[in-house]
Amino acid sequence: MALDETLLPALLDQGLLIDTGVPGLYCRGAIFEDVLQRFDAFAGRALAAESPEVVRFPPVMPRRTLERSGYLKSFPHLAGTVFTYTGDEQGHADLLSRVEAGADWSSSQSMTEVVLVPAACYPVYPAVAAAGTLPPGGRTLEVASYCFRHEPSADPARMQSFRMHELVRLGEPSVVDAWRRSWITRGLELLGQLGLAVAEAPANDPFFGRGGRLLATNQRAAELKFELLAPIAQSAEGTAIMSVNYHQDHFGTIYGIRTADGEVAHSACLGFGLERVTLALLVRHGLEPARWPDEVRHALWESEATR
Repeated sequence: MALDETLLPALLDQGLLIDTGVPGLYCRGAIFEDVLQRFDAFAGRALAAESPEVVRFPPVMPRRTLERSGYLKSFPHLAGTVFTYTGDEQGHADLLSRVEAGADWSSSQSMTEVVLVPAACYPVYPAVAAAGTLPPGGRTLEVASYCFRHEPSADPARMQSFRMHELVRLGEPSVVDAWRRSWITRGLELLGQLGLAVAEAPANDPFFGRGGRLLATNQRAAELKFELLAPIAQSAEGTAIMSVNYHQDHFGTIYGIRTADGEVAHSACLGFGLERVTLALLVRHGLEPARWPDEVRHALWESEATR
């Protein structure tokens, strides 16, 4: 799959992104961040139409939550864990000598009880389970967070640290399935208002290992994941800027989430990749937002009044 190698240098040259020296890890310049925040407000108004419960978790979560979720079975290559120093003064001296020598100092670190959030929705399910049985009609929650996935890349759309804004729906299977299908259409309409050439496509996650290929095939065959794709840096196909995922009873079973009638709850989520949408807008309309089409600027700059 060919990569447009001119995009990242242009973004860096314009100060939209600022290089940190680590692939996939960037500082966001003022213009980039302004566009991102305006899109977030634009999308937030659409999400608010669901009257969701708004919750905000930090970008780290309990390690036990990641372990229970099954994430490590499917995505061990993407997970980010937090380590810290727990030794004594003598060990500290050894650590410093290794750092000064440019040597490996990882043996001085121990795993903590927290990990980096891989997707904004992951902390939701244990929190919902702790609240007890779902009310009639289920629950809809809005979450947003910085997320981390260890996949360093020269593609600016594949960042290691990025933000997601999501809705999570929990309830009876038919209700959740209808909800997630409606958001495929609504997502296309929403992004189309910004002049983005978006295509819908069934997709699969980057599952790990041999068994992952079977999981991916089953996920695609069952149409459990849909992505809305827009051109960014991949010249052969678009990049996902929004996804809609149907988990069926996966999280309901793991965390013991029950519907009002006592059945295992199903769940689904939709998520916007905020950096990816921003990049898609810049690729579509140019690197100078002041020159964007009036209808796009109106849709996004309208958010000023709602801040």
